[in-house]
Amino acid sequence: MAKISRRLQTLQAKVEDKDYHPLEALALLKDTATAKFVEAAEAHIRLGIDPKYTDQQLRTTVALPKGTGQIVRVAVIARGEKVNEASNAGADIVGSEELIDEIQKGRMDFDKLIATPDVMPQVAKLGKLLGPRGLMPSPKGGTVTFDLAGAIAEFKAGKLEFRADRTGIVHVMFGKTTFSPEDLLINLKALQETIDRNRPSGAKGRYWRTFYVSATMGPSIKIDVTALRDLKLSEAG
Repeated sequence: MAKISRRLQTLQAKVEDKDYHPLEALALLKDTATAKFVEAAEAHIRLGIDPKYTDQQLRTTVALPKGTGQIVRVAVIARGEKVNEASNAGADIVGSEELIDEIQKGRMDFDKLIATPDVMPQVAKLGKLLGPRGLMPSPKGGTVTFDLAGAIAEFKAGKLEFRADRTGIVHVMFGKTTFSPEDLLINLKALQETIDRNRPSGAKGRYWRTFYVSATMGPSIKIDVTALRDLKLSEAG
């Protein structure tokens, strides 16, 4: 068993073993963010799915209305005029075959990789490198597209790609602990609605099992899922 630090023990004592109302939970999340850096606000959600079956997999994107609080470095692989288009749209790194070669040699100074459909046969060979890092472009993730300007703008503004892991748990960063509880709630509500909207066709029985939030270095706080799902965004601010 890993030793729990005195700092974390003190923070855990603040958290009751109960389902918190979403706004109360997010205020507590901020209160338990005591690390020496700006921590992320994280959601850890267990769903009633078994991703080994193709009709029970969840992989999609969410546009966080209040952003992620992070600077997102976007790389684009394209050809011809699309290279200039990506550059003009604010991509941080742009290239064609030469960028594919650089990535093969270990270049990874980006957070999101977007590719146009016509270069995907070449990008496919990067699968072993990019896949484990969650950087492989995919149509489902909105990262294979000819609409480069739209995709770059969305990901820089707070669009995130996420998926359920092999145990059916979704881990998503939905903001920073410097955000107000109200702004965190607006982002969390957008995440919940996205997960509901993309419920896999094969999901049977109870879909939402447990829903926890935490700061990066803080304790887990259990959220009342029903209260979050019933919440109207007007109430969330």
